Amino acid sequence: MNLSTELNERRMYVDTKLDEYLPKECEYPEIIFKSMRYSVFAGGKRIRPIMLLAVNRMFGGSDDIAAPYACALEMIHTYSLIHDDLPAIDNDNFRRGRLTNHKAFGEDIAILAGDALLTHAFEVMSEAVCKSQDIKGARAMNAIAHGAGVNGMVVGQVVDVISDGKKLNKETLDFIHLNKTGALIQGAFKAGALLAGATDASVELLDEAAKKIGIAFQIQDDILDVTSTQEELGKPIFSDEKNEKTTYVTLYGIEKSTEFVKQLSYEAMSILQSFGTRCNFLEEMTRYLIDRRF
Repeated sequence: MNLSTELNERRMYVDTKLDEYLPKECEYPEIIFKSMRYSVFAGGKRIRPIMLLAVNRMFGGSDDIAAPYACALEMIHTYSLIHDDLPAIDNDNFRRGRLTNHKAFGEDIAILAGDALLTHAFEVMSEAVCKSQDIKGARAMNAIAHGAGVNGMVVGQVVDVISDGKKLNKETLDFIHLNKTGALIQGAFKAGALLAGATDASVELLDEAAKKIGIAFQIQDDILDVTSTQEELGKPIFSDEKNEKTTYVTLYGIEKSTEFVKQLSYEAMSILQSFGTRCNFLEEMTRYLIDRRF
């Protein structure tokens, strides 16, 4: 099976599970559930949940046991995109080829839909923990919470917001990338490994690989913002320039930024290769992420 087919199959599995865990649109008040589902099912690549499930499989874990955590991770990621697109932050009108949530439902409902997705994610995970009564689930939930909150994605977003219009150095830029983007990828790797009972040493190694993948992924996003088209990306291009953001491209140019992506990806794959053939899918997925055009 080639990577494209396998990714599609795993994406479909995640979509099916997300549909199960999310409230239906027919429930009252319908608008909030429509808004939540509008963004969740807007055609995302499901990178983070697929990574969580892949790491879990590496250590003999079950997809069905890991599914609540994988889907919760996607809900958290989606809430962050809804809030990121708001006029107070990036002020974007399009995401994944269609109107952003606040353009479709209004700013008030978009804010509440983001809030709802975040809290529902923890409801889904905590229900799984209560049902299993297994410390592994609690540790996985903690890893995701750590990646999503003030020790991860949120603090990265804060530094990103307060840095608009400022010239940043590489250290500050890496801090933003590692937290705003990389922290949820770290959460995916750690949660997947913890759910399957991986050793602490394995979790630490995977965490290091995830950090490198996270930064490489964001640098590639910076590159695509100036080299891709709106049709390919499904969102406006040159948005970093519009918001006066420092990126790897503005600091180093496209060619040097591409070298950073390749080096970080090589280092990440070297770590993954230490786990042998059971990590083949994650290696292929890492290559896919750095070669993508969207």
